[in-house]
Amino acid sequence: MGDLAALRSRLSDLDSVVVAFSGGADSAFLAWVAHDTLGEGARAVTAVSPSLAPEELADCEALAEEWGLHWTTVATDELARPDYVTNGVDRCAHCKTELMDALAPLAAAGGAVVLGVNVDDLGDHRPGQEAAASRGAVFPLVEAGFTKADVRAESHRLGLRTWDKPAAACLASRVAYGTPVTLGVLDSVARAESGLRRLGFGQLRVRHYGDLARIEVEPDRLAAVLEARAEVLAAVKAAGYTYVTLDLEGFRSGSMNAVLGER
Repeated sequence: MGDLAALRSRLSDLDSVVVAFSGGADSAFLAWVAHDTLGEGARAVTAVSPSLAPEELADCEALAEEWGLHWTTVATDELARPDYVTNGVDRCAHCKTELMDALAPLAAAGGAVVLGVNVDDLGDHRPGQEAAASRGAVFPLVEAGFTKADVRAESHRLGLRTWDKPAAACLASRVAYGTPVTLGVLDSVARAESGLRRLGFGQLRVRHYGDLARIEVEPDRLAAVLEARAEVLAAVKAAGYTYVTLDLEGFRSGSMNAVLGER
């Protein structure tokens, strides 16, 4: 069970922090607690790149204003890293390296870059965590024992509107391993997902396989996709896809990693 007092204590020990703030439930909770605990000693920084969905950037700005966070943005350029573009199974390591290279200089002397990694994240294929930790990133939610459910429950108790925000991840996580990550690919994914959100689908992923898009929604929304078949097809094809498929297993984080077990 996550311990809020322990989280505050750990942040106090760090004295000043830069929170990698993507706007998701975990980073938002961490940013709010850090701000509430450290005041001016906490900065929330959003890394802006083509892999960040436009809606997420807008929500980061809105949350920062609502909560009075000391918020800034910084540009990152993962696409300038050939090993990232190649999109091997270690893609996230190159992304987090780029992130830490951008955030570390913003940390005050003696301060730390903190990421919203929770205990549940430790069980998946997450090479980015190792890369970030090797560059000095700290994971206070893990140290305080917070699972994803704990983060949502505590956020709800604190009245944070992000408590039930759909899980988000960088757009590159939608691209099949081995398919190069390009600006055009990320734009297609972003446009397809934005179109589906406008149709009322909240928790979703559009997985990219060249001309084919694989849609994941929550299992109880599968029928709704079929009911809105024409609109769904129009939205996804407008993003550049030729073939549109619906994954009958439904939404699940990290589904692209299933192939790793097969290998």
